[in-house]
Amino acid sequence: MEDNGRPHRARLVQSYLECETIPKMTWPARSPDLNPIDNVWDMLGRLIAGRSLPPGTLHELQQAFLQEWVLLPQQAINDTIASMLHRCQACISARGYHTRY
Repeated sequence: MEDNGRPHRARLVQSYLECETIPKMTWPARSPDLNPIDNVWDMLGRLIAGRSLPPGTLHELQQAFLQEWVLLPQQAINDTIASMLHRCQACISARGYHTRY
């Protein structure tokens, strides 16, 4: 599954997928990103941004992500995954355009 982003369209990536016979889902370029991990990254990003002392270095950012990952409720991740049916239905109904997700 990919969102037609530039890194996904690179010849190297395409060649690798073909050589390894990895199938790709048809994915409209202008559809909302429905990959659940992106929602989890967003949750983590919000937690990092909400810290009283934001990370000032790359190492501090890495440590903050690791700390927040451990504290991220598993139920939040499960809820995101469980919402995929509704997300896909909304995307189909919107014909690939914006949805509330």
